[in-house]
Amino acid sequence: MQIVDANIILRYLLKDEHDQFNKAKLILENNEIFIPFEITAEVVYVLEKVYTIGRGVISSTLSKLFSYDNFSFINKKLVLKALEFYLTHKLDFADSLLCAYKAIEHHEILTFDKKLLRALKNIQH
Repeated sequence: MQIVDANIILRYLLKDEHDQFNKAKLILENNEIFIPFEITAEVVYVLEKVYTIGRGVISSTLSKLFSYDNFSFINKKLVLKALEFYLTHKLDFADSLLCAYKAIEHHEILTFDKKLLRALKNIQH
């Protein structure tokens, strides 16, 4: 299994560098790929902050991409739930991931972040 850097995913999604897009396409569509949470967070950050792509597009595009059968995660359900929180609660991806941990695995999340605390308070088990 291989791990890809965020730039492989970004080139694939953005199609902004023709040669790199073609290489990324070959890699992502023809290999068993493991995507760590850190890479997902970086992709979300770059799409939002550098390319100013909206949360709805980011969430739906990554959810679709991450449904590829050859992609694996530590916990795919957790990543998809984090993308949902990212969209609906206007949190950054790291905080969205914390919300997903509470919602899916029922972890207690400790924080001083008021925005995150409000989101966590509304999560039903």
